[in-house]
Amino acid sequence: MNFELLTQLVVNGLIVGLLYGVIGMCFVLVYKSTQIVNFAQGEFLLIGAWVCWASLIYLELPFFLGFLLSLLFMAGFGVLLQMIVLRPMIGEPIISVIMVTVGLSIFFQSLMKWIFGSSPQSYPQVFDTQSINIFGLNVEMAYLMSTVIALIIMVAFYLFFKHSKHGLAMRATAFDQQAAQSLGVSVKHVFAMSWGIAATVSATAGIVLGMVNGVSESLSIMGIKVFPAVILGGLDSIVGAIVGGLIIGVLENVAEFFDSQYLHIGNMYDIAPFYVLLIILWFKPYGLFGTKDIERI
Repeated sequence: MNFELLTQLVVNGLIVGLLYGVIGMCFVLVYKSTQIVNFAQGEFLLIGAWVCWASLIYLELPFFLGFLLSLLFMAGFGVLLQMIVLRPMIGEPIISVIMVTVGLSIFFQSLMKWIFGSSPQSYPQVFDTQSINIFGLNVEMAYLMSTVIALIIMVAFYLFFKHSKHGLAMRATAFDQQAAQSLGVSVKHVFAMSWGIAATVSATAGIVLGMVNGVSESLSIMGIKVFPAVILGGLDSIVGAIVGGLIIGVLENVAEFFDSQYLHIGNMYDIAPFYVLLIILWFKPYGLFGTKDIERI
């Protein structure tokens, strides 16, 4: 067994898993605040990555300025999307709102393909060195950057929800919307803010992934790939999203290793997380950290 390759893949899996966790946190944030499962989450990655790419290529901005501009754009985009499209759906059946997010996913995919084409595009070189050696393992600079960003986002989430006024308002709304509203919390404001944060954080992940693999419509599939991590950890658990992301990230890479070395099935990288998800949900229907929903009949 090639332990050096396996170790490299596990490390890569942990790094990618952190990104999965960050994207999963956005799923959870929107769900806890609005009770909506956002199937257009992957398109936030795609749009953010394309906006950053366009700012670098057409506006010729330095990377970090283009990166910041993209995040500001996505924050406004997420808020406006909630206000214009989703706010009028308040009070409608949840399944109707979820189907709206599915429609938004298809629309944004088509729009990005129409504007930028279907060919993958690469970011200009950001770092002088593409990879560095850490304890004998080659780690791409973009992945190292993604690790730092993911950790910063996780700490920021913790501080935001623990100590800020808006974070406490979002926690109160997630716990009980009517009670929060009776205490003077603007639920509509919380809804808009949750979508703005989700769009911004997802765009960050999209830009990092675009730096590694190029920008293409495949980024939008990340929203579906992350979904098993969210369900695995628990749809209403921020910690669960992080743990689920790490598990899925490592599992994908370990499955790829055993497939390439021994099984030769060819697609274990993609399907292994779903098999494990089914097994775990068999014993833990609400996920590893999800809250059990008990209703009186």
